[in-house]
Amino acid sequence: MLKLIPPFREREERLLICATNSVHDLDTAFLRHGRFDYLIPVGPPDEQARQAIWDQYLAAMPHADLAMAEIVERSRLFTPADIEFAARRAAQLVFERVMFEHGEELATTADVLRGIAQTRRTLTEEMAAQFEQDIQDYARL
Repeated sequence: MLKLIPPFREREERLLICATNSVHDLDTAFLRHGRFDYLIPVGPPDEQARQAIWDQYLAAMPHADLAMAEIVERSRLFTPADIEFAARRAAQLVFERVMFEHGEELATTADVLRGIAQTRRTLTEEMAAQFEQDIQDYARL
């Protein structure tokens, strides 16, 4: 791949985009200046992004007033896929309550928090810390 980058860059109207979860694990030859113009870190969603992702999934689910600040905080270090899984799990919990207990049809904060609790985070504190270090070491904007 390293040999293919220079001829690729010489041609007009081409854009090369690569992605990795672990910049620090790449060979340093791949990261040296001249290979890529920009190294743009895209980390886990911040509070505002988590709120927007939750809003998207919860819009499809009838729900009561929810404690969104708590939901957003409890889903810290969740990837968008983790949030999707937690939302689907919450919907499943509501469905089971309606079907088997003839209970309330609206999702509650407790349902969503249970969905979060039953979701294994993809990211860890160590991974987030390493990402922050990678930004310091490698980002070129």
